[in-house]
Amino acid sequence: MHHYVDLSHTLYDGLITYKGVPGPVICDFLSREASRALYEGGTEFHIPRIDMVANSGTYIDCPFHRYADGKDLSEVSLDRFADLPAVVVRAPYRDRLEVGVDKFHGIDVAGKAVLIHTGWSEHWSTPTYLNDHPFLTQQAAAYLRDQGAHLVGIDSHNIDDTRRRNNRPVHTILLRNDILIVEHLTGLEQLPDDQFLFSAIPPKVRGMGTFPVRAFARLTY
Repeated sequence: MHHYVDLSHTLYDGLITYKGVPGPVICDFLSREASRALYEGGTEFHIPRIDMVANSGTYIDCPFHRYADGKDLSEVSLDRFADLPAVVVRAPYRDRLEVGVDKFHGIDVAGKAVLIHTGWSEHWSTPTYLNDHPFLTQQAAAYLRDQGAHLVGIDSHNIDDTRRRNNRPVHTILLRNDILIVEHLTGLEQLPDDQFLFSAIPPKVRGMGTFPVRAFARLTY
């Protein structure tokens, strides 16, 4: 027996995910009404169109997002996106925004997806979400690298401290070492601390290093 837990936000027309980045435009390429003229017997189809910045909704970052010589979405193997053994690290934002090395002591992260549950997703789609959000420290990123984590996710606006606008040490450390990043997760409070699988699978797109995903956990009973 198993159970799936959806950890993704819903994409919709006009959604603002990141300050200064436009939301998706979702519209008809071919409406159902217009399609009726193309088919017989009352047959109709809807063909939608989306114009979207890749950093929209819940998305994954691959090395190419940060490094021109890094792997893009088409080059990362499926086993790095799907069915990863996972752990949840609890770091409530009401205690402090900074998620430091101390939060990971005593947790086996080797070969795992490390999901940081701060609770910040409760502010999703509000002005609060975009400012003074929880983040991972540079020292914590180095620790996760050294301990062999395969993916790091967070339910926050950015895994880095965006108050330092020109400095992204966590992205730099993790992506240089082929450690994938998932930002804007939600629903982590529904998960146990460990003993489950995590997946966040993007489309196979050449020349892109980030894209929305349907992130989810698989819990087995």
